[in-house]
Amino acid sequence: MCIRIPNKSQTCYQNIALLLLCMQVFVDKPVLAEGPSYAERLGWQAEDVVIILHVDDVGMSHSSNIGAIQSVEQGAANSWAVMMPCPWVSEIADYLHANPKMDSGLHLTLTSEWKRYRWGPLSGKKTVPGLVDNEGCLWRSVPQVLASASADEIEIEIRAQVDRALDLGIPITHLDSHMGTLFAHPDYFQRYVKVGIEKQIPILVPGGHLTYARQENGDAVKALKPFIQMIWDAGLPVIDDLHTHFTSQANEQKPEQLVALLKSLQPGITEILFHASDPSDIFPVITGSSAHRKGDLEALTSPIVQEAIESEGIILTTWRELMERRSKVKS
Repeated sequence: MCIRIPNKSQTCYQNIALLLLCMQVFVDKPVLAEGPSYAERLGWQAEDVVIILHVDDVGMSHSSNIGAIQSVEQGAANSWAVMMPCPWVSEIADYLHANPKMDSGLHLTLTSEWKRYRWGPLSGKKTVPGLVDNEGCLWRSVPQVLASASADEIEIEIRAQVDRALDLGIPITHLDSHMGTLFAHPDYFQRYVKVGIEKQIPILVPGGHLTYARQENGDAVKALKPFIQMIWDAGLPVIDDLHTHFTSQANEQKPEQLVALLKSLQPGITEILFHASDPSDIFPVITGSSAHRKGDLEALTSPIVQEAIESEGIILTTWRELMERRSKVKS
């Protein structure tokens, strides 16, 4: 165990870094959820199933934007996150200017994975050379980022993306991570936490019963668990579970698949991730997952999904509401 009393001369962020470093000794030890769920801590009842239906990759393309908007306006989705380095961010910024109460976070983007449709870091190649490939674009994969990018470069780019959103007048209700890059290394995760705490912006971190999160991302869950209490103590909300694999499921009967998923959820706060898109003729050229993303849109806009939410007594929430509730909780 690493225990040290912080020196008064240390900055807040030095203390955060120290605490994170000290807590890493527990990473290999399983930590079971104890006590009330995070939903209960935020004021819901023990039996309540509370969900965020969240659309990723907003701003990535026109098809992504239209799909996200349809998911919210015509469907059950109630939250999304924007990829700030991508070409179609200005379109979604215009939408958010007209709809400022939308639950809109930043899908912090440190990779550019598609073959012919790419983007670079907002902080510039000269500033973060470890984040770019020989085309001047962000690396295509998380392992390539891990092999080349320093934690300092990661933080610089996170801040550049936050600043760009502020420059465009985009609300930032929360932060999460495209392709999970920020969860791939403790040093990257530390910078993600640091920026969230400094700016008091909620960050996507599951820390409750983790029913689906353990199944889908067991190693990441094990690594994150020791940091959860610190994030909560810093005044940020934490969710109980995270479901990330819906987009990759078979396209047949996707609304029925979502209904089954909703009925399977445990009490607590669960975020379910989607990549809802309304494909144009060129969208399949961008991504081979075009049909899967259209399936997400069809699921979110299906009447049987809304009926299931109502019949099961499921409560919809947003990151905006989570932060409002967290600000009222003393401990």
